[in-house]
Amino acid sequence: MTTVEHQGHLPGTAEYRRVLTALFAAGIATFVLLYDTQALLPDLAHAFHVSPAESTLSVSATTVGLAVALLVFGPLSEALGRTVLIRFSMAASAVLALACAAAPTWDSLIAIRLLAGVALAGLPAVATAYLREEMHPSAQARAAGLYIGGTAIGGMAARLVTAPIAEAAGWRWALLAAAALSTACAVVVAVTLPPSRHFVATRLRGRTVLAMQRRALADPALLALYALGACAVGALVAVFNAVGFRLTAAPFHLGVGLVSLIFLTYSLGTVSSTVSGRLADRLGRRAIAPIGCAVAFGGVLLTLTGSLPVVIVGIAALTVGFFAVHGLASGWVTARSHASGASPSQAAAFYLFSYYVGSSVFGNMGGRAWSADGWPGVVTVAGSLLGIAGVLALALRRIPPLVPPSPAAVP
Repeated sequence: MTTVEHQGHLPGTAEYRRVLTALFAAGIATFVLLYDTQALLPDLAHAFHVSPAESTLSVSATTVGLAVALLVFGPLSEALGRTVLIRFSMAASAVLALACAAAPTWDSLIAIRLLAGVALAGLPAVATAYLREEMHPSAQARAAGLYIGGTAIGGMAARLVTAPIAEAAGWRWALLAAAALSTACAVVVAVTLPPSRHFVATRLRGRTVLAMQRRALADPALLALYALGACAVGALVAVFNAVGFRLTAAPFHLGVGLVSLIFLTYSLGTVSSTVSGRLADRLGRRAIAPIGCAVAFGGVLLTLTGSLPVVIVGIAALTVGFFAVHGLASGWVTARSHASGASPSQAAAFYLFSYYVGSSVFGNMGGRAWSADGWPGVVTVAGSLLGIAGVLALALRRIPPLVPPSPAAVP
């Protein structure tokens, strides 16, 4: 075995393709199950006789479970290993997805969705740490980008697949379809994911966990990356939470079915996260991240127009910019934490915790801004968040890189 092979899987090798196939499938499954009830909220409200506000608990319960569990699975993976948690996450979440389709009561559905969020956390908590350990440094950014691309497809499929099935056969069949897709992805992960070659287990102790957490919160670059992810996703969710209200109102007057097609722009996220990862491998994350923020900011400004095609282009640009930033930031967190001596999985958990808190808190501001000030208010919220993200991305260029303890990409 050569020294290069010791440094991780190289592009073009069978192991490299297996890793990307497994994590791409896992990313799809995770985000399908995370958001598969979002397009079904009216059906769920009618079926269980709950209010529209209560129906959103089917989404928020899952994201809350995931956010909290991330802080547990991150350090837990240091003892159990990355691949064990990834496989467990996929298998357990597929079983719980089947249970959701058969939930007899509203309370049982929410409880199962909460548990599903906990199960789903096993993948995002360790995926980028696994890539950092197992992929060659020259391919880490592009591999992380492709993983994020899988999550983009999953997020799109969750909204586009379940709605027509629910319309034709009911919400239970829609959730069953999502469960079937996640089960197929779990099988792909079980068959293709290679075992870890560079993971070294750490014995878990309370003092050790606290030390890992302190190191993951001590580096200003990591703190900036946590905030960058929260602001970027908050801007995206704020816009998507409110865009349906805008496009069904004057002057567009589109139907709900047509408005749902706006989520097709998520497919561009697969492309942008992959391309930005390739560019970052050549030019560095510091050079590409501010560009992603600028593209997203420009897209938000384009949505102020009264022209539907231009609004769609603006939404597309926002999506492209966001997934470029998120793909870079998530991989950057693990590379930087490794170089700083912090736990990559713990740092990834903090990043994703911030990410989902940003999605919930800042995303909710989009609906409030729409009610108070219409679309200009939404643009103000999203634009402000992306402005902060841009400042953070530029500030990261001034923070000196660290020399990693082993051969790796410069973080």
